[in-house]
Amino acid sequence: MIEVMRTNDLVSISYAQALLKDAGIVCAVFDQHASAIEGSVWAIQRRVLVDDEDATTARRLLTDAGLDVRP
Repeated sequence: MIEVMRTNDLVSISYAQALLKDAGIVCAVFDQHASAIEGSVWAIQRRVLVDDEDATTARRLLTDAGLDVRP
């Protein structure tokens, strides 16, 4: 899996998940619990990951939606 987005903005994560799901792209959000334990102070950010073969499409989709993506 490849990271396509990193943030602690829960709205952005939810939006990204909905966009990816609608496009048929399976994603996973990592570091949710570590971030919550840390107090969501940006020390540990949540990461959105997709399968390797979906990374380019996912990045394009999220960028078109105005979300910050990882290169």
